[in-house]
Amino acid sequence: MNTAGTAEVAVRHILGDKVTGGLLAPRTRTITWSAAHYVVKRPPSGKHTVELTCTECSASLLAEVRDHSFTRTFAAVLKVLGVLCAVVFLAAFAYAVHEGGKTLPEGQSLPVLFPVSVIAVAVTFVAAPTLYVQGRKYNGVSMLDAPKPRRRHQIRPVPSGSRGARTPR
Repeated sequence: MNTAGTAEVAVRHILGDKVTGGLLAPRTRTITWSAAHYVVKRPPSGKHTVELTCTECSASLLAEVRDHSFTRTFAAVLKVLGVLCAVVFLAAFAYAVHEGGKTLPEGQSLPVLFPVSVIAVAVTFVAAPTLYVQGRKYNGVSMLDAPKPRRRHQIRPVPSGSRGARTPR
């Protein structure tokens, strides 16, 4: 249902957020919510604000909707950055293994680039998958900051093929 002129989102009302386990047992976080699906119209250019209503508590939520071209461009940039981080990860990891595996003569230290490559490996190990996944999930709809009673809500993209969407008034 996500066409050039629309985006499908779910307004989630968080019912419970419980953490179990701890010292000896593994910690587990369980979040329960109810969701209502909406189809929002995209503006021809720029961005505009739409009002979505939570079906659980009737709270009014403001969401910002971006145009289709910005959404596609931003998602593509995130995916490209994720792929570039993966390339940097592989290059830095190969360099760190190559330099770190050498036996150095007495009094000689590793090159200055070695700690930089170790830091690059650590940063890009997290950044590459995060950027790529966010680029795949980005749909151009984001919730604007909500006052305190509305903070137990989320606006999430709905995967293609879901049914039961409503059009906001």
